[in-house]
Amino acid sequence: MDAQSRGRADGIDPADQWVLNPQTGDYELRLNHSGGDSGETSRTSRARVPNSRGPAGDSAGGRRGASREGRGERRDPARDGQDPGPKREVPGQRSRRSANGPRGQESSGPAGRRSRKAPKARRKKALLWTGGTMAFVLVGLSVGGYALYQHFNGNLNTVDVGEAGNKNVFDNDAPVNILIIGTDKRTGKGNEGYGDKGSVGHADTNILFHVSEDRTNATALSIPRDLITDIPECKVKQPDGSEKVVPGTRGVRFNQSLGQEGRNAGCTMETVREITGIKVDHFMMVDFNAVKELSTAVGGVEICLAKPVKDPDSHLNLPAGEHRIQGEDALAFVRTRHSFGNHGDLDRIKIQQQFIASMIRQMQSDDTLTSPTKLYKLADAATKALTVDTGIGTGTKLASLAQELSKVNTKNITFTTVPVLDNPAEKTPVTVVLNPPKADALFAMMRDDTSLTEVKSKKKATKSKQDALLKGSKAAAADVRVDVYNGGKVPGAAQATVVWLQNEQGVLKSTNKANAPAKVAKTTLEYAPNQADQARALAAMMGLPGSAMKKGTKDAEGLQAMVLTLGDDFKGAGTPITGPAKVPDDIQQANADKAECAK
Repeated sequence: MDAQSRGRADGIDPADQWVLNPQTGDYELRLNHSGGDSGETSRTSRARVPNSRGPAGDSAGGRRGASREGRGERRDPARDGQDPGPKREVPGQRSRRSANGPRGQESSGPAGRRSRKAPKARRKKALLWTGGTMAFVLVGLSVGGYALYQHFNGNLNTVDVGEAGNKNVFDNDAPVNILIIGTDKRTGKGNEGYGDKGSVGHADTNILFHVSEDRTNATALSIPRDLITDIPECKVKQPDGSEKVVPGTRGVRFNQSLGQEGRNAGCTMETVREITGIKVDHFMMVDFNAVKELSTAVGGVEICLAKPVKDPDSHLNLPAGEHRIQGEDALAFVRTRHSFGNHGDLDRIKIQQQFIASMIRQMQSDDTLTSPTKLYKLADAATKALTVDTGIGTGTKLASLAQELSKVNTKNITFTTVPVLDNPAEKTPVTVVLNPPKADALFAMMRDDTSLTEVKSKKKATKSKQDALLKGSKAAAADVRVDVYNGGKVPGAAQATVVWLQNEQGVLKSTNKANAPAKVAKTTLEYAPNQADQARALAAMMGLPGSAMKKGTKDAEGLQAMVLTLGDDFKGAGTPITGPAKVPDDIQQANADKAECAK
């Protein structure tokens, strides 16, 4: 559904689709083009404003059933045997071209009343709430909460990726990690002519979006499609409900983690975890057509070219200077790889980051937030463009996540790319491999929720309290008693750690307890209050951060040991768990709040 096409057909302006319902006192979004009949409340597809308790009902008698998300029930006076009073209809929409007056004049309702407009302040607040959610990457996450709950909910495509994508939308007390995937699938009008028109859709553009626990900052980590890596075994749910196990593959391009051998986005999520040690909570996937539709819906995206570009492959043909691009030009810009830098994929990633940053700025601009038409078109285009996991596969869940992400200030969003080197196995390098020292440090910062920008953290008090657990007396190594479990991805990690503790550190009372009951993202050390000196000693040996310390409430009895569970952040015995406090030198960075010219 498109607000403009609906409105223009018979003179209805999308901005006038918000009307006051006298029965409820709430403003509602009218999606049909007729006023209510005098005999009954109009049956419209409506969405409630934020002060409502839940989405509006559609029953003919005006009743509202139990509201969604279990938030209670609105009672109907007639249903309860009470006198509901005179029945009042929801006013009809206002026409730009009324039969009774010139363009722009309001038409009269059935009782001679004018259609009523929302008070200016209240209407502005509603629009800001609708469009104020942060829009990330090409998915256009500025999908407002109103009609999304009902109509736009049906636009979303979902994929069941198993446990990884079936958790709650987000945890308020934890970081959020979302994998944005742009595929090379040539769906949509006019896209079959781009390159491999038969592509099943590989992981062509990949961004791991990490939002900090305190929501003050975010890191957008681009992962090159040509990165040579190992793709782990993954389970893919089939149409009949059965599961297919796709074997892992060693030493292949990252983009094969999607599409190849029937792999779905869940396999890409697992591959990202394998590379970074960061557990991915959800994914959002878009294709070629989404770039064109979203850039058009937002009214164009501003870019800057340091030099003129004429690329016969992507069909980008623009002079130097500033431009506002949309549709085909927008797609050509993000696809070009022969126009900037060294004409490689890494330079194309930088161009895509600039485009995405500009789109975020545009979606947060007053020009977008105060335009009902743009917001409506953007919401419709965004939800039609999205394929997401079932964990965020409804309008309410996606809107909740969007609101959470919108708390991050644009100036604190940093784009960066996985540090890589040219593949030494190739005479003429085409692919890349990880640059371990720099990549490991960057991954560790993200796992530790360390910002790449200078921000005033809301969790200083919490961090100080955690760090305080590391201060104090330390027990002798011979007095440290610990059971070690492997909850990470390094095979034999528990045994290797025990050998290192005993032979290198003198912790003879350490025991290998093999695999943990479940995989964990971060290493933790559980201890009793009367084991604090032992915990501090072990933390110092292993380089554990304060956040890894989990102090119990009851003292240990007898020979009870502490419990060390190694997580995905464990790299090897003797390698400190704590990540660096600052970004390593020469790490590529770009800020979402600053415009740059493509060179």
